[in-house]
Amino acid sequence: MISIILLYDPEEEELVDEVIVPKLGADLKLKLPFNTELTVELGKDDFVVAYLSDEQLKELLPIALKHEWRIALLPHPKLVHGRQGFGVDNDLEDCLEMVLEAGEIRNVDLLTVNDIPVFNTVIIGESLSLMSTSVAKNGWERFWKKLSYFFKLFWVVKSHRYILEAQDKEKLDTAAIGMVIVQHGKSNLLSRKVLEDSYINDGKMHAMILAPKSISGLLWFGLDSFFRKSGKSGLPPFAAHIKTSALSICSEDAIEYSQDGILLTAKKLELKVSPKALKMLPGRHLDMEGNVSEEDVFKVKVLPRGEVRDELLKRKLPLIHHASTEEFKELFSSLRSSARTSNSYLVLMVLSTFIATLGLFGNSSPVIIGAMILAPLMAPIISLSMGVLRQDKNLILNSAKAIGWGMLLGYLCAMLITWLTPLNISNEEIMARVRPNLLDLGIAVGSGVAGAYASAKEEIAKTLAGVAIAVALVPPLAVSGIGLGWMDWSIFQGALLLLLTNLAGMVMAAALTFLFLGFSPFRLARKGIAYSLIVVGVVSLPLFFGFMDMVRENDVISKLDGYQVEGATLRDITVRGINPVRLAVKIVTEGNLDEKRLKSIKHEIEEMLGEEVELEVTMGIKVF
Repeated sequence: MISIILLYDPEEEELVDEVIVPKLGADLKLKLPFNTELTVELGKDDFVVAYLSDEQLKELLPIALKHEWRIALLPHPKLVHGRQGFGVDNDLEDCLEMVLEAGEIRNVDLLTVNDIPVFNTVIIGESLSLMSTSVAKNGWERFWKKLSYFFKLFWVVKSHRYILEAQDKEKLDTAAIGMVIVQHGKSNLLSRKVLEDSYINDGKMHAMILAPKSISGLLWFGLDSFFRKSGKSGLPPFAAHIKTSALSICSEDAIEYSQDGILLTAKKLELKVSPKALKMLPGRHLDMEGNVSEEDVFKVKVLPRGEVRDELLKRKLPLIHHASTEEFKELFSSLRSSARTSNSYLVLMVLSTFIATLGLFGNSSPVIIGAMILAPLMAPIISLSMGVLRQDKNLILNSAKAIGWGMLLGYLCAMLITWLTPLNISNEEIMARVRPNLLDLGIAVGSGVAGAYASAKEEIAKTLAGVAIAVALVPPLAVSGIGLGWMDWSIFQGALLLLLTNLAGMVMAAALTFLFLGFSPFRLARKGIAYSLIVVGVVSLPLFFGFMDMVRENDVISKLDGYQVEGATLRDITVRGINPVRLAVKIVTEGNLDEKRLKSIKHEIEEMLGEEVELEVTMGIKVF
C-alpha cells in the first residue's frame, strides 16, 4: 500500500471526484487543489500525484525540487508539453494503474532555461513558431495558427545574430532564423525525426540551429514541418546540431522565443541540464536509457560566419541565395580555366567527333554513346553560361572561341570521314537527328541544369553531367558535318538547327541554374538572361512546328495501325512526310489486291484523315 497526495486543477474537480479519487481508493491519503502557496508536510512513503496543466506544473516543479518530492503525472487536458516531455500516456486509466502498481521512482534529468524548467521544447525565433503546435488551445485553432505562420514564414523571415557558447567550446558568432532546443529526441516532432541517439537521462540537451541562406532553401523545410509525415528523415542541409549539457545564447537585440508554447523575450538565455534532479515515476513512453555516446556534439560547419553572416543580417532572406566571393572564388577560377582553348580539348573534340561519325555511319548506338562520353564540350559551355549570367566579356569571348574551334574541327573531321566513306545512304541514327522538335530542347535544358549544378557542387561527379551534355551536342554536330560532306542541305540544316537549339538551351538553362544557386545578383544577370531567352525563343519557333508535325504523325499512326478496310488490315505504318502526307503501309489480306481495291483503300484512308495521301504499299498475304 502506498500513501498518495493528489494535487489537482481546481477547474477539474468534478472529474477528479468522479474518476480519479474512486480509482485511487484507500491509497489516497490527501486530496488538495493546487495553488502557488501550497505547503504540505510529506512522510517518507508519501507520493505526489499531479493532475495539472502545463502552467500549473511549471509552478509545482520548483516546489517539488526544493522538498525532493516523489511525483507522478496524470494526463490533464492542458498538460500538452509536460505529457510529451515526460512520456506520459494519454489514457488516464492506464496512468492511474501505473501509479497504483507503485513502479520504480527514478531520478530524472531536468532542462532549465534561465532557471525555469523546460518540459518539452524551447523555440528561438518568432518565425519558427510554426514548429510549436501548442501556441493555440485546440486542434483547429492550432491548425489555422500553423497555416498562418506557414505563409508568414516566407515573407517576414529574417536572420538574427546569435552568439553561442557551449561547454568547453569557443564562442560562435553566427546568424540564424532560429533554433529548436530539446532535452531528448522524443520531446518534439522535429527532434523525433532527426535525433535517434538521445534519451532523457543522458545529461545532455540538443540544439538544432536553422540557418537557411534563402527562401528557396527554407521552402522544403516549411512544407515538411506543415505536412508532417511519419518516418525517418535527417536534419535540413542548413541546420547545425549542438549536443551539450550547458549552452549560453545571447544577442544584441531581445531574443524572441517560445518555451513550452509560451511566447517570451530575453536578452540572454542560459540553458543547462541538471542531472538526476527530479524524482518521478517515468511515463510509459519515456526513454530512460540508451546506448548513446556521452561525447558532446558540435556540428556547426554549415552556420554562416564572417562575410556570409554579415550579408544575411543586412536584409530579409532573399528568394535565392547570393553566394559570397569566398564561396564561388574556386568555381570562377575553374570556369576561367575551362574557357581556354587547350590542345587536349581540341584533340578530344576531334576524337569524339571521329568516333561519333563512324558510329552514325555504322548505325551503332553503343559507338555513338562512347563518343558522347569522350566529348569535352561541357566545360566551355558551362563557362559561357556563367559569362552570360554575369556579363563577363572575357569569359564569354574565351568560351565562345573554345566552342567555335571545337565545332570547326568537328565539322572538318565529320566532312573528311564522309568524303572517304563510300556510304551515302541515311540510316536511322542519322535521320533521328535531322528533325528536331521541342523535346530536343527539353533534353538540352536538362543537360544545362545538370552541368551547372554539378560544376557548382564539388560532391557531384562532373563526368555524369558531361555525358548528359555530350548526348545533346556531339551527334548533331557529326550529322551536320555528314550533311555538308554529302551536300545534302536538308540533313545539314536539320542537324544544324538541333545543334544550335541544344547549345542555346544549355546555355540558358545553365545560366538560370547559376542564378538560382546565387552566383549573381538579378540586377547583373537580367540582361544576359533576357538575351538567352530571346535566342531560345527564336530557335524554338521551327521546333514548335517540328513538334506539331510529330504529333500529327503519331495521330496518323494511331488511327491507321490495325485498321481494317476492304477486308484488309493495315500494319507497320510509317509516315515519310506530312505536307503532303506520304505513308509506307503494310497491307495484310487473304488474297491478292488489284488496282481497284488499292484505290478504294487509299480513298477510305483519305476520308479518315481528311486529306490526300501518297501510299507506298507492302503486301502481306495470310496463308492458312
